[in-house]
Amino acid sequence: MSVLPLVFTSGWASGVNAYAVVLLLGIFGATGLTDEVPESLQRPEVLIAAGVLFACEAVADKIPYVDSVWDTVHTVIRPVSGAVVAALLAGQSGSLPDLVAGAIGGSSALASHAIKAGTRMAINTSPEPFSNFVMSTAEDLGVAGIITFAMFNPEAAAIIAGVLLLAGLVVLYFLVSRIRRFLRRRAQRREEKRLTGVVSRPPG
Repeated sequence: MSVLPLVFTSGWASGVNAYAVVLLLGIFGATGLTDEVPESLQRPEVLIAAGVLFACEAVADKIPYVDSVWDTVHTVIRPVSGAVVAALLAGQSGSLPDLVAGAIGGSSALASHAIKAGTRMAINTSPEPFSNFVMSTAEDLGVAGIITFAMFNPEAAAIIAGVLLLAGLVVLYFLVSRIRRFLRRRAQRREEKRLTGVVSRPPG
């Protein structure tokens, strides 16, 4: 079960930024920093694709409302990526069944993705755009830091990831009411625009 902490940590990080996880793990494996990373993640085409997609996410993730659309698109991608990476890590070490690792990685990725998406929806209710940039930058640095830390101290990194996951769930719980109010206001504005269009449309 020695790979379990890395599986959980990579799953959590994949829910925040799956492309950064694949890119970092691939680089760490290709440079010989760790033997835990399978060769499939070290292939040049994988690293190039992950790098390009990471750059796209780095931009989209910092633009208000665009980040929420991006999160919606990645509702499936991030958990699947977390499950696949976890299964590959488990297969490389042979210390954890692939299916179990995939379930752990996918579940933790889904939970952290839900926290990220929900938090961003709450942040988008603020009129200023700077909080998106700050939050996105903090997430990128956090993923990079915890994945790097996990290469040297996987157990400690898993504990940190677990604490962040629990803290995020608590924060999301308190943000739910704000998110609901925002969605109701947006639906109301859309309905008002629709009715205005109907009224202003000339008869014919």
